[in-house]
Amino acid sequence: MALIVFLRGINVGGHRTLRPSVLAKQLGAYDVVNVGAAGTFVVRKPGTPTKFLAALRQKLPLDAVVAFCDSSDLIRLEMDNPFRTERAHPDLIQFVSILSKAGRSKATLPVAIPEEGARFVRIMDQEIGSCLECIAAT
Repeated sequence: MALIVFLRGINVGGHRTLRPSVLAKQLGAYDVVNVGAAGTFVVRKPGTPTKFLAALRQKLPLDAVVAFCDSSDLIRLEMDNPFRTERAHPDLIQFVSILSKAGRSKATLPVAIPEEGARFVRIMDQEIGSCLECIAAT
């Protein structure tokens, strides 16, 4: 099963920069594919996650928070289609946030954060794997 890996806090405002494509090549034995410049990777042959993450940390030129999940979690998210009940609207932005660690306690969901001006956030679900939280913001 492939791993999806997310590096946090890199390539931000010209600080903590690295070239994800170079890092992916250095981890070629694990068949790593770089997805964009933000530090997202698909690891097609990770072996054990512990072994891969040790290799990743050894190759990282800086200290970074690493979040990861099985590709099956993202496939399930897509299949569950968490935004299916939301009608399409040009002012609606739907996105998924990847948590780098589990929260201290489970919140009763959905949670609505009240409007302030033109902003409103609703947390809909956090049951897709251990690292995913679905958020709809308008």
